[in-house]
Amino acid sequence: MTINWKKSIIIATDVLIAAYLFLAVTAFNTPDTVVTHCEEVRIDVEKDIVQDFLTPAEVKKLLEADRLYPLHKAMDEIDTRQMEEALSRSPFVEGVECYKTLNGQVCVQLKQRMPVVRVMTSNGDSYYVDSHGGILPASHYITNMVIATGHIPQKYAQGKLAAVANYIIQDKFWRSQIVQINVLADGSMEIVPRVGEHVVYLGRPDNIGKKLERLRKFYVYGLNKAGWNKYEYISLEFDNQIICKKSKRKNKI
Repeated sequence: MTINWKKSIIIATDVLIAAYLFLAVTAFNTPDTVVTHCEEVRIDVEKDIVQDFLTPAEVKKLLEADRLYPLHKAMDEIDTRQMEEALSRSPFVEGVECYKTLNGQVCVQLKQRMPVVRVMTSNGDSYYVDSHGGILPASHYITNMVIATGHIPQKYAQGKLAAVANYIIQDKFWRSQIVQINVLADGSMEIVPRVGEHVVYLGRPDNIGKKLERLRKFYVYGLNKAGWNKYEYISLEFDNQIICKKSKRKNKI
């Protein structure tokens, strides 16, 4: 009987490879220790232009209010879907994902709705408008947030005001320079700057980018030389021109 050594070697090699793969898969899928309880809760709130509007501590309170905070609970009893549903009910949450890991962590990854303007109307309403034009309750206080005052119907706030506020908050210079938007009865806008004792009239809230760029150039090439307190009223209502009213106060030195 002649032995086919080549065929035998191939078969033996295949058997050894199969055995190795089986042992490797078994080893990788068997944890060194089985963690049965949640040992750590990791809460990550996505950073945005407006930070600390919704903090990890507040997320923890939301879960505790529904008795869903998972720390020290048995891993097989933690319902991450229920946690997501509870957090999604918050008006400040845009999206959330919760999941468990093999080492005893429960992770919460959350995206908050970004407020762009605080609205305080002449009839006493107070709320935030987010970047998508949604309404947020005024239960949080944010420093350095542009405040909008005056005659502001909610539909106007969610549309034209939100568009202007989005433009301001996305621009580093205007985000630090504009502190207030005042809406007049006819729907036109005024802005109050942080630096300078003047009010800027924008007129109808259209072509805001062009109007503010014109104002930026006027600041750089005009007020930087003439003095920031020379004018008390600046109008950008009409294209390609700026109308200024001199201040009756003496310029400060």
